[in-house]
Amino acid sequence: MAKKIALVTGAMGGLGTAICKAFVDDGYTVVAAYHPEFDNRDEWLKEMAAAGYKDFACVAGDVSKLEDCQRMVAEAEAQAGPVDILVNNAGITRDKFFAKMERDQWDAVINTNLSSLFNMTKQVSAKMAERGWGRIINISSVNGVKGQAGQSNYSAAKAGVIGFTKALAQELAAKGVTVNAVAPGYVATKMVMAIREDILKGIVDTIPMKRLCKPEEIGGICSYLASDLAAYMTGATLNINGGLHYS
Repeated sequence: MAKKIALVTGAMGGLGTAICKAFVDDGYTVVAAYHPEFDNRDEWLKEMAAAGYKDFACVAGDVSKLEDCQRMVAEAEAQAGPVDILVNNAGITRDKFFAKMERDQWDAVINTNLSSLFNMTKQVSAKMAERGWGRIINISSVNGVKGQAGQSNYSAAKAGVIGFTKALAQELAAKGVTVNAVAPGYVATKMVMAIREDILKGIVDTIPMKRLCKPEEIGGICSYLASDLAAYMTGATLNINGGLHYS
């Protein structure tokens, strides 16, 4: 039986790495998509290989640009085969209170965190439907559910991810393709762990479980959503935030 092909955007960040590892553990062939300005690709591949995760296909492109996404998916298909699982994980922040936010900060976040879902999903969803099987997993955020001061752009984009997920799930439900969202809270990625200790402690103190989410816990959720056991779940948003917010 041929291996299923999983394409993960933002693959070489903290969350992306955990998702890639989970999919390799599940026996999938993983295509790691990364921004062309990411300059640690070779180092990431070495780290993954040292941990026992080898043979990744890699494609580079800017998910905010439709042409890049068309090319990345074409390259992924050429290297690995038709995409069975798409994880829209790439994202950025440009935090600033709205009164001082510039239009380019708004556009950058909306284009990368929300418009990218159109750009990437457009390349694979119809093909999944034709084959009668597919998984689309969109990474939202707790701040897309509850909002966050200083993140009107990010919260709007991540809320849009949830709306997109619900709508597309209805369109593809009868085609064997599920569409779900994951809304993480604060995750212990390298970027978060680099926050000043007193500020990080203040963040953790607001979380009922009094700890950050482990990246592999997000990987595990994505692993489930990609599996046949999740075939009856679509249009859902899985909140994983340690009790920080209930929707």
